[in-house]
Amino acid sequence: NQHVMSISAIVQAAGASFVLLGPKDTMLKSSKPVIAVGAVRTGCGKSQTSRRITEILKEKGIKVVVIRHPMPYGDLVAQKVQRYAELSDLEKHKCTIEEMEEYEPHIVHGNVVYAGVDYEAILREAENDPSGCDVILWDGGNNEFPFYVPDLQVTVVDPHRPGHELRYYPGEVTLRIADVVIINKMDSADAAGIETVRKNIAAVNPEAVVIDAASTLDIDDPTVVKGKKVLAVEDGPTLTHGGMKIGAGVVAARKFGAAELVDPRPYTVGRLS
Repeated sequence: NQHVMSISAIVQAAGASFVLLGPKDTMLKSSKPVIAVGAVRTGCGKSQTSRRITEILKEKGIKVVVIRHPMPYGDLVAQKVQRYAELSDLEKHKCTIEEMEEYEPHIVHGNVVYAGVDYEAILREAENDPSGCDVILWDGGNNEFPFYVPDLQVTVVDPHRPGHELRYYPGEVTLRIADVVIINKMDSADAAGIETVRKNIAAVNPEAVVIDAASTLDIDDPTVVKGKKVLAVEDGPTLTHGGMKIGAGVVAARKFGAAELVDPRPYTVGRLS
């Protein structure tokens, strides 16, 4: 919040106005029910939550179409509306690694994913998807509130970063508008962090349904890690602008008995140095 308001001070000191657009100014209305998944910080566990929700819906015979928050890195005109139903679509649309990370798990789980640039056109295409659409699942990015009016807003919070749910914009908005709040990673967080998050949820959104959740980490062969020196390559956004000092890689290494975590900094070259 301090960073955002410091930027606003720079803008206003230059003579311009600084405006924060809210949900009523930015959200589009769908003809289908919308479940939106967001978070108070990046790296809370939105993606796994989104995939679990799609599993539950499909088990009930409900046809769900996923719309992913944009990652517009390439030709914005060509990326106006993108539909991903097969793994080959990732190559077709010239996806970046970051985009593949988000889209591929959905595709492997049998989900149709839409993304792109024009989110009204994307919404109308998704509502009329050739595979059928009963429900739209908004898979949010970072800590943004959704582009579409949600019939159910699910917000994920992280007890590894207690207090962040009230200190970052627009993450606090996603907490305050939530119908359901998921306290994730409870299996690896400490009791004090969990309690702080729980109290903050109750203070700003006492009507929300609160779900306690674990984020269990598994690897294919734990013997590869046990007793070994491990170099953990973490998710970039979680650490670079999510405020975390460690990620799932370090947690998994510790869980499965790594002898040592290697500090790569003495060995970096070029732009990494």
